Amino acid sequence: MVLSPVIGKLLHKRVVLASASPRRREILSHAGLRFEVVPSRFKEKLDKASFPTPYAYAIETAKQKALEVASRMHQKDLRAPDVVIGADTIVTVGGLILEKPVDKQDAYRMLSRLNGKEHSVFTGVAIVHCCTKDGQLDTEVSEFHEETTVKFSELSEELLWEYIDSGEPMDKAGGYGIQALGGMLVEYVHGDFLNVVGFPLNHFCKKLVELYYPPRRKDVQRVKHDSIPPVDTFENLSDAEQGSSDPAQGNEGGGHWRAEAGGDRGQVPAGSQGADSNGTVGVTAQFPAGLLELIDGFKASKALFTACKLKVFDVLKDEAPLKAMDIAGKIDASVCGTERLLDVCVALGLLEKADRGYCNTDLADLHLASDGEYSLHGLAMHSNDHAWNLFTDLELAVREGANAAFGRKAEHPVQSKQTKLQFMRAMHGLTNLTARQVATAFDLSRFTSACDLGGCTGALARALTQQYPRLKVTVVDLPEVIEHVPCFQPEGRQTEQISFVPGDFFKDNLPEAELYILSRILHEWPDDKVHELLSRVSGSCRPGGGILVAETVLEENRAARGSLPASLNLLVRTQGRERTLPEYRSLLEQHGFWDVRLAHAGDRLDVVLGTRAAPP
Repeated sequence: MVLSPVIGKLLHKRVVLASASPRRREILSHAGLRFEVVPSRFKEKLDKASFPTPYAYAIETAKQKALEVASRMHQKDLRAPDVVIGADTIVTVGGLILEKPVDKQDAYRMLSRLNGKEHSVFTGVAIVHCCTKDGQLDTEVSEFHEETTVKFSELSEELLWEYIDSGEPMDKAGGYGIQALGGMLVEYVHGDFLNVVGFPLNHFCKKLVELYYPPRRKDVQRVKHDSIPPVDTFENLSDAEQGSSDPAQGNEGGGHWRAEAGGDRGQVPAGSQGADSNGTVGVTAQFPAGLLELIDGFKASKALFTACKLKVFDVLKDEAPLKAMDIAGKIDASVCGTERLLDVCVALGLLEKADRGYCNTDLADLHLASDGEYSLHGLAMHSNDHAWNLFTDLELAVREGANAAFGRKAEHPVQSKQTKLQFMRAMHGLTNLTARQVATAFDLSRFTSACDLGGCTGALARALTQQYPRLKVTVVDLPEVIEHVPCFQPEGRQTEQISFVPGDFFKDNLPEAELYILSRILHEWPDDKVHELLSRVSGSCRPGGGILVAETVLEENRAARGSLPASLNLLVRTQGRERTLPEYRSLLEQHGFWDVRLAHAGDRLDVVLGTRAAPP
C-alpha cells in the first residue's frame, strides 16, 4: 500500500511492457500497474565482451528492447505510448554471463557452473518516456540495475538432469527458475527475491519516486563538512518540483551511471546524523572503506600484471587444477611467493581455489591467457612494462604540463624493437574487444573500399569485412608493424578482402578509398598533427566518401566511462587529448566533412562518422 501512490502516477498514462515474460507481467500486475504487453523484436546480439560490467550489458539490452518497441509503435500508430518498460535479466558466475540455454546440453553446462557456488543475478531496467514532436519520436531514458546474490547447494548429476528434463530451465536466464522447481536448488538468497524471478519491483518503485516526486529545494538540507563547501544535491531539478508529473522534464541522461555514481550523494546514513544549534546536519565520519581500496588499488593491478608476466593463467588454462607447489615449479618461482600471489588472484576473482588446487575463472581463460582471440594479456604486459613507468612522471606532467613529461621519453613504444610486438599484442587485444561494435555502429554498406590508417594487425579490418562482404579494406601502418602482421592472422580465415600497405600516413600517399578509418589515432597527436592528418585524408577522399573516427568522446554525463583515467594517460604518454562531440564536429567540418554523427560502441569507445562534402 505504501508504494501504490507511485504506481498511481502511471495509471493515466499509456504504459507498455516490452517483454513477453509471464513472470514480469505477473509481478507488475500484482503491484497494480495497468499496461499493455508488446514483446520486443530486438535481437539480443550485443557483444558481451565490449561491456565493462555484466550489469552494463543488461541495462543496454533492456534499453534497446524498450526503444525498439517505442519506435515500432510510433511508426505504426503515428503516436508513441507514454512509457515503455524494458528489462533484461542475466546470471553471472566467474565473470561469465549466462542467459537462456539453447538446449538441454547448454542448460547442463550452465547449471554445472552454478553447482555449489555463489552467483549474481542482474536485472537491467530501462524506463523510456516518449512523446511526439513535429511527427518525430522523442525519448528520455531512465536506467537502473539490481543485483542479487544466490548460492546453489552441491547437487548431484542425477538431480541436475532430473531438473533439466522437467523442461523448466529452457526459458530462464542461467537455466533455472527460483519461483518454481528451481527453488529447490537454492541454498540462500541475499537481496531482492523478485529480481531473481525477473523484475526488481522495489527498485522500480524507488525509481518512480525519484522521477515523479523529486524533493523541492527548500526541503533539501545541506550537509556540513570540515573542508568541502556545502553542495545542493538537487541543483538541477526540473519543473517537476513545481508539481509537473512529466519525468522527461527533469531526468538527466546517463541512466545507471547517475544512479550508481551520484544517487546517494547528499544522503546521510541512518544513525549517523544530528543537528547543531543552527539546524545544520552534521555527519559522523564513516569508515572510508572505498577510499582505502582506492589507495591500495595499485597493488591489485601489480598482482594482475605479475601473474600475467609469469604466465600463471596460461599454465592453468593448459593444466588445472594445480597446487601452488606445482605452479611454482612451472613458473620458476618460490612456493611461498607463488601461493600468496595465487590467493590474491582468487580474492580478485581471477582464479578459483578448491581442495584439489587452483584453476582459472572463465574471465581469466577468456581474457588473461595469452593465446585467446579476446586476450588482454598483451595489454596487461604493455601496461606493466611501459605505462607503469610512465605514470611515475604524473606529478611532473601535472606541474609542468604534458610537454615536460613527454620530452623525457626516449621513444614511442612502437619505435622500440623490444616493445614492438608487445605494443601490437596490446592493440590487437583491445581492438578485438570492440571491433564488431565499431563495424556495426553505422550502416557502412554503401562503401565498397576503406582505408584503415594505423590499423595495426587488421583486427578492425577483419570485423568490417565479415560484416560487409562487398567491402575491401587496405590497412596502412609503419613497415616495422606490417612485417609482424602474419603473427596475428587467425588460422583458416580468408583475408582476400584485406591488404596491408607499409607506410607513414604523415608522409606517404594515402591509398584511394571511399571510407577512411582512424581508430584510436587522433587522441595520440597534438592539434597541429591532427589537422595535418585530417587535411591529407580530406585531400584523398572524394565527395560522398566518409571518415570514421573511433575514440572516447568526452561528454559531461559520461565522465565515469573511463575517459578520466585515459586523459591522465595522455598527459604522461603523448601530447594529444580527448575531445567532445562538438569539438570533433568542428574539427571534421574544418576539413570538409559534414553530417557528423555519433554512435556508442560499448562503454569506453565511441564512433563518429562524417561525409565528405563537395568543394564550394
